[in-house]
Parts: sequence; structure tokens; C-alpha cells
Amino acid sequence: MKVVLLAGGFGTRISEESLTKPKPMIEIGSQPILWHIMKSYSCYGFNEFIICAGYKQNIIKEYFCNYYLHRSNITFDFTNKNKIIIHNNKTEPWKVTVIDTGLNTMTGGRIKRVKDFIGNETFMMTYGDGLCDLNLGKLLEFHRSHGKLATLTAIQPRGRFGSLEIQPDQTISRFAEKRKEDGGWINGGFMVLEPQVIDYIDGDATTFEKQPLEQLSRESQLIAYYYDGFWQCMDTMRDKQLLEDLLAKGNAPWKVWED
Repeated sequence: MKVVLLAGGFGTRISEESLTKPKPMIEIGSQPILWHIMKSYSCYGFNEFIICAGYKQNIIKEYFCNYYLHRSNITFDFTNKNKIIIHNNKTEPWKVTVIDTGLNTMTGGRIKRVKDFIGNETFMMTYGDGLCDLNLGKLLEFHRSHGKLATLTAIQPRGRFGSLEIQPDQTISRFAEKRKEDGGWINGGFMVLEPQVIDYIDGDATTFEKQPLEQLSRESQLIAYYYDGFWQCMDTMRDKQLLEDLLAKGNAPWKVWED
């Protein structure tokens, strides 16, 4: 199953680092937050990624272009026709497609631009700046159990976000993204989507969290997967430092894989 990662925004709220790189390439520990997200998916057997790039997209492409080299021990033998010997391979079993989805394209437009790479199949989608210790296998099982077009992971953060209105059967009846916070459940990303969802997106100017998800909620085709475990986005330098500290102390809940 393919995983679509939104990684094209400007990251203006963390401009201290995003002036020189895309927000998903800001490092937590020694690896970009994008890598941490991908490792989480890979832990549950999801190894095919479509990265919707935009702002400074060349940095993402160059990172994966050199990934094998940087993750392996290598001997360069210049005495033997520049022979290269790979001693061990520490790379993951990933297939990574990086698509330039435009500099100013909105989130919905980015998804629509990679439609041909997704194909006519169920896919997973999340943002390139949020970490979670969610069991992604169970999320997929839940999505397959209810037959609706879209599953959205609903979380309860400490604040700064808007809320969802969720019915007793877990159907989302109103989607209100990033409005005045009221302590309710909010969009935590980590979605499972049917390919028909892309038809709800008009084009580059469409924000996925506005018309498409709002329309799906009105049609009772958007359902919440409640999750009360660890979730943290990286919007600011304070958020980055929090994640850095957790990792440095060996207490990073999202790190569900073994080294």
C-alpha cells in the first residue's frame, strides 16, 4: 500500500530552520522528521512512499539520491579502476517517489497532482511534520471495517487547533479545521483514503482540510479513528526541541522500530 506524504509547504512558523530547507527535512536527532515518519510506516510493513514536494524540493530529492551511500559502509579502491566495495547495507526496503507538486499548491492540490502515482487503490496519507506512536496496521484494519471513503486519526492535543464534531457511531458530522480551540478532538493526520476521495479535490488551490473533508463529513463518508496516545507536530522551534529532548533521553514514543 502506498503512503502519500505532504512535504511541500513553506514551514513559515519554524523559519529559523525552514529558510534553508523544507520543514520535513528539519532534523530530529541526526535524521529529518520525514525519515522518522517513514520509519514508523515501515515498521508496520508500509514501504512505498509518494512524497509531495514543493518548497526546496531539490533537497528532498538529493537526500534520497545519496541515501544508500550515506547509510552504508563503503571502500573506494582507487588503485583498482575506482572499484567500490559495499561492506554492509543499512538502508530500508523503501520505494520512494518524490514529485514536485508546485511551490504554491495547497494540500488538496498536491494530493491530486500525484493521482497517477497512487492509482486506483486505497492509500495512506499524512503530513510531513507530525510524529505519533499509532499502530498503523490497526488503523488500516479499522478503515477496512467500516466501508467509508476516508478515515482520519482524531487526537486531543494540548491546544492550538480546531475541533471535529463526532457522532456516537464515530462518523464525523462537521469538520472545522484550525478554528478557535475548545478542547475537542482534532485532525491528527494519519489518514486512510479511498481513491474516490481525490475526485473531491478541484485543483491546485484546494485545501484538503477545507472543501474536500468538509464535503466528505456532510456525506457521512469521513470517520474518526480515536487515538489518545502520543502525538506531536513540529510547528515551532519549541516543538522541535521537545522532540529532540525525548529522543536524546531515550524516551521517544514514536520510535516503534528497532535500531
